[in-house]
Amino acid sequence: MSVENLKSALPDYAKDLKLNLGALARQTVLSDQQKWGTFLACAAATKNPTVIREINEEVAAVLSPEAQSAAFAAASIMGMNNIAYRAKGWLGEEFAHVRMGLRMNIMANPGVEKADFELWATAVSAINGCEHCTIAHEKVLTAEGVSKEQIFEVVKIAATVSGVAQALSIQEALA
Repeated sequence: MSVENLKSALPDYAKDLKLNLGALARQTVLSDQQKWGTFLACAAATKNPTVIREINEEVAAVLSPEAQSAAFAAASIMGMNNIAYRAKGWLGEEFAHVRMGLRMNIMANPGVEKADFELWATAVSAINGCEHCTIAHEKVLTAEGVSKEQIFEVVKIAATVSGVAQALSIQEALA
């Protein structure tokens, strides 16, 4: 089991991450597709090859190829959008009405349920630190009937997967 591989690879100082990773992998607030798609999108967002590889192995038996592709699409499109929308906000009010002009067609037809893709986009936006996108996706999710508990569950997955990637990057740098 690949989550187990990640837990085993974590150093002693990351015991809390180990515990959180195990607990989040067992949680049932989200459907399996929502949960494992979130893990996969977050792994991709961390850019850590070990985390991406191990989580991808974990989800292979659970997610359809379409859901895997959509999770990677969420990480990729939000990698672009999070930078653009953060910068637009930093540039100030005079840029508020400037047309973004970036293609985002995948968001209209991601190949999975809209709410699932929006959950993944929310988690990736949290990792990437984009307040604008995190709030915008939360509003869509709330309108879709997704509970606050489900929304925050993906934030917890994002935080934990990001922390795991950080700890493993430290270990790899020191090796």
